[in-house]
Amino acid sequence: MSVVTRFAPSPTGYLHVGGARTALYSWLYAKAKGGEFVLRIEDTDLERSTDEAKQAILDGMQWLGLTWDKGPYYQTQRFDRYKELIQQMLDEGKAYKCFMSSEELDAIREKQKENGEKPRYPGTWRDRTDHPEGQPFVIRFKNPLEGTVVINDHIRGKIEISNSELDDLIIQRSDGSPTYNFCVVVDDWDMGITHVVRGEDHINNTPRQINILEALSAPVPEYAHVSMILGDDGKKLSKRHGAVSVMQYRDDGYLPQAVLNYLVRLGWSHGDQEIFSLEEMIEFFDLDAIGQSASAFNTEKLVWLNQHYMKTLPASEVASRLKWHFDEMNIDLATGPALESVIAIQADRVKTLKELAEISIYFYQDFEDFDANAAKKHLRPVAKEPLEVVKEKLLAVEDWNPENISAAINDAAESLGVGMGKVGMPLRVAATGSGNSPSLDVTLNLLSKVKIEERINKALTFIANRENS
Repeated sequence: MSVVTRFAPSPTGYLHVGGARTALYSWLYAKAKGGEFVLRIEDTDLERSTDEAKQAILDGMQWLGLTWDKGPYYQTQRFDRYKELIQQMLDEGKAYKCFMSSEELDAIREKQKENGEKPRYPGTWRDRTDHPEGQPFVIRFKNPLEGTVVINDHIRGKIEISNSELDDLIIQRSDGSPTYNFCVVVDDWDMGITHVVRGEDHINNTPRQINILEALSAPVPEYAHVSMILGDDGKKLSKRHGAVSVMQYRDDGYLPQAVLNYLVRLGWSHGDQEIFSLEEMIEFFDLDAIGQSASAFNTEKLVWLNQHYMKTLPASEVASRLKWHFDEMNIDLATGPALESVIAIQADRVKTLKELAEISIYFYQDFEDFDANAAKKHLRPVAKEPLEVVKEKLLAVEDWNPENISAAINDAAESLGVGMGKVGMPLRVAATGSGNSPSLDVTLNLLSKVKIEERINKALTFIANRENS
């Protein structure tokens, strides 16, 4: 049997971390088994579904690299199929029209609660044929009254639910629209889904869906219900814990490889291994190795992984992701060094690509002002002569490379009879606008000689104005 998995989000918001992990597990299992991965957008909630949310899901999946083999399918484009099967179930006596008003049902449920009973529909219209003319109705599935539903869950083991615990589920609303649980069943059947990986919040839906599948004489897929993700305070993950949207991680400067590696370990493990390439994830992943316990989100761990990938991925891959952040800041990269060169000297100094872009702007764009604290400390009148001498030495360098730049700076310090700091720090502030940068030889090497001259002159003007003020 060929494995077919699916990710089926509802487009009522962004692609969140929990959904992304479910998508990853589904995707990995399909790839591990040489099967297919289906993307399905469950947009039957017409009031809450939005085009923006649909696009956010597609964007998130594409950014993570979780490409789908089939889809995206949209449930709203399949209403004719659902209605055809609902009519078939009515004709076969496996579903029925229920004319009970919502007020009647609410009253019954209130009474059940008062009596300490589980609130549920009592099956009033299950076998009635005295249908009133012109009255609104819903269509309910005739759930079996006896027996049990057994789920051999890949994560939770055997789950057994008595049919007496389940009432007759609405499969078509009074406005004629099909309900979520029915659409899911039909889609899983039509799309040949063999394995359903989803959140534990769907466990209550599963026995109902299995009963509908069996009523349709459709094959029942295997199930794996994944535990929720908690914040580091042990509470359900939410905005108060930071980013919960996948695309927010892109915006904050994380690499998709780091996010995937982090997500795969939120519930699954392979020995003590922490860092996994995508190929290793596919090779080692198994649904039966997912743990039952809830996982706690740890931002520090994600940051650690992000730093690892920033330093170890091919520079061209990191550069393609870094470019997005410069584009967001409207920085023209054509006027400066190759991003790969900047990554080589800056990646060790930051946690995210966003930070890397922010501290590297001076390679591509002139700064208006020097950092106030750095200028106050290092662009004083005493720095005027060291800057003039080091400018002369640097402009005399013919072969512009780190070794010769370093020699020129050393030469300036020796000729002045001062320590390196007396020359290096004013030069650093002049060239970069701040007191922090990689070593001067590699930093200046990525800036043109012309640019260095302009910026030292700007610093000298700053010192002159300071003397005269």
